[in-house]
Amino acid sequence: MAPEIDSYLVRTCWHLVAHRRELCQDRDFLRLEWALGELVLYNDKGEIIAFDNICPHRGARFFTEDAGNAPVLCAYHGWSYRGGKLRVPRPEAYRTCDLESVRLNRFRTEWCGDFLFVAIEPLTDLQSQLGDLVPVLTGMSRDIDRRRNTESYRYECPWRVAVENALEPDHVHMVHPDTLGTLDLDAGQNDYYDRNSVLRASIGNEHILRGLNRISRLFDVESSEKSYTAIFLFPFSFLSSTFGYTYSLQNFFPSRGGADTHFTTRLFSANLSGSSREAIAAPFFESVSEMNRAVFAEDHAICRRIAPEFSLDASDRILSSSEEKVAHFRASVMAAELSRLSGQ
Repeated sequence: MAPEIDSYLVRTCWHLVAHRRELCQDRDFLRLEWALGELVLYNDKGEIIAFDNICPHRGARFFTEDAGNAPVLCAYHGWSYRGGKLRVPRPEAYRTCDLESVRLNRFRTEWCGDFLFVAIEPLTDLQSQLGDLVPVLTGMSRDIDRRRNTESYRYECPWRVAVENALEPDHVHMVHPDTLGTLDLDAGQNDYYDRNSVLRASIGNEHILRGLNRISRLFDVESSEKSYTAIFLFPFSFLSSTFGYTYSLQNFFPSRGGADTHFTTRLFSANLSGSSREAIAAPFFESVSEMNRAVFAEDHAICRRIAPEFSLDASDRILSSSEEKVAHFRASVMAAELSRLSGQ
């Protein structure tokens, strides 16, 4: 399949990139890498905006940290952005330039509950892309209290390899025997929402199950399910949760050349039933964080083993019945490619 599909999907789809609680203070920011460079999400006096991490003057990056609280200020020549306006020091020095036309390269933003989505040239509105997932995501977003950690690095494989790995369960006991495999998940139920999908699987490990039920008193949540839930938001994002106590948001954005994947994962914790519960719940959050870190490292290691010349588009590829979501994903990518070629 032509490499142009990567850029096409980046430009024409809505992408889940953040939660409101990550950007609740004025000047809070997040920085993500994706196929078009670096994306900044920023709280500008209460308005959440998204833009390229590039100063329009001479191309310096505004931010080099992944997250923080700071003004949009270029360290090169002092250009800044505040209150919806680009501010230029000594504007009289640019009399021969049309400063009125100079602006940040901003992107569109929309909310689904407290989840923030970004788009460039979307083919549909956000609700149409999400369909019946809107109330599901909205409910989950309301249960989230805060971000616990962030990790990002490059998967040394194309993004489609990384996404397909995350979609199928057959590898779990081979690749994750001491991590994700310890949950002893059953086959679960896959539900499809156009190009998106949701897996709900029961936990078979009785010891873990008893522990999860025991700590339910620590949380104040409304949208939790007594299961492992993994939501795939086509094309690049996953949102997974166990019992609604923690949520893991993963983005698998393609790199510019397509050979690597910009991977970011953030762990969120759900609302606690009282401030005194924090000390009790902290070890649980840390154990989930360690588990996730190990799982993603194992996934990266196995994805690196996929031969770069192996085609994901060949019609004779063999998939098991439990790899149905991989087949659904490939069909969705093919449908997007046909739309690209037809100019839709």
